[in-house]
Amino acid sequence: MVHGRKLDALEDLIEAANGNPVLVAYWWQHDLARIRERFPQARQLKTSADIEAWNGGEIPLGLIHPASAGHGLNLQQGGSILIWYSLTWSLELHQQTNARLYRQGQTKPVTITHIATKDSIDQQILRALESKNMTQSALIDAVAQTLKGETK
Repeated sequence: MVHGRKLDALEDLIEAANGNPVLVAYWWQHDLARIRERFPQARQLKTSADIEAWNGGEIPLGLIHPASAGHGLNLQQGGSILIWYSLTWSLELHQQTNARLYRQGQTKPVTITHIATKDSIDQQILRALESKNMTQSALIDAVAQTLKGETK
């Protein structure tokens, strides 16, 4: 039931993109299977040829796993819409995956959407990511203030 609602929500978001390329991040292999079943035209971005095709505008619906797409990939030329179908608990992977579109050379506003069903693990993960981000930001600010004090 939950997966059907999530797939319906994903379909609505893809339709709302009005033909613009959409990148979908998934964490679980069973989610990948469900997405591919509903959207057979979707293509996983796994190889350099896939990345080149995405950036060339040849892939309208791309699928990425954060563990393999988190670092070093330039995906900003292929689109500006990222939908998180399933989330990772890792703030680093979440931020790095988002940064694949928020990069130098991106010419459009980036839209990142999380599909989180009510009373689900998705909401718990989003809260955890927010908490981790706040902690990380506080630490960075504290270090910056300490370093600023040392330079006086």
